[in-house]
Amino acid sequence: MIFENKVLACVDQSHFADYVADYAAWAAKRMSAPLELLHTIERHPELGSSKDHSGAIGIDSQETLLTELASQDEARSKAEREKGRLFLNRLRERVIAAGVTAPDIRQRHGNLQETLVAQEGTVRLFVLGRRGESAEITQRDLGRNVESVVRALHKPILTVTEGFTEPKRVMIAFDGSIITRRGVEMVASSPLFKGLPVHLLMSGKPSTDAAKQLDWAQGVLTAAGFQTTPHLVPGDTERVIATTVSEQAIDLLIMGAYAHSSLRSLLFGSRTSELLRSSKIPTLLLR
Repeated sequence: MIFENKVLACVDQSHFADYVADYAAWAAKRMSAPLELLHTIERHPELGSSKDHSGAIGIDSQETLLTELASQDEARSKAEREKGRLFLNRLRERVIAAGVTAPDIRQRHGNLQETLVAQEGTVRLFVLGRRGESAEITQRDLGRNVESVVRALHKPILTVTEGFTEPKRVMIAFDGSIITRRGVEMVASSPLFKGLPVHLLMSGKPSTDAAKQLDWAQGVLTAAGFQTTPHLVPGDTERVIATTVSEQAIDLLIMGAYAHSSLRSLLFGSRTSELLRSSKIPTLLLR
């Protein structure tokens, strides 16, 4: 089954998948959108058989060896598919219990980024865990796929943290850029946040037109029926966002993502990645 304008939840076999499913279910219900749970099985050649075949190099051995390796690979692939199927069925039951009608489940072999780019035309919102299977072992604070996946996509991406709390208060980190202006218009027109109070925060270096920009954003949201509270707080953006999130009991943050090139991020670091590492709440990234 192929859904249009769906919420696509990207899940892997870690305990973080439960929270991705929970937030995806919340979003799908709010938007009256179909939900698909997608599990991608990536091929890792380094995980092949560790058996020593160095002695199997006789005249008639090559064909036998290739057949043996192919058989092992097929068995391993079949086991992975079955494990993934059981995992997806459990998540499917979880989102049904949360109130989602007829969620779809899909399992694919391949690269996660390429798979999501191919799906993007039918997706309204991606939901992605900020941590995944690798974090179960390495304790890394940001998944290895997050930045590359976000950079490759153009639809909004909800990145979620551990645990689920239904959002009641949201905040837009607004800087007057085209991306965040579109984000304000998206929030105003989408049912995802209808009825929720919205905080608008401008921070960073003082600007002569900051108040005017903030007034525009507040006007758009107010006209759409939102209760809107503006904040104009000069200072370090990351610190100001963290402080405001805590003081205002914000449940979900909305912000632009990876506005600079990957090369610049490699040389100077990424503000988006730093914010994602430090933030304890789900964050909707705009591209």
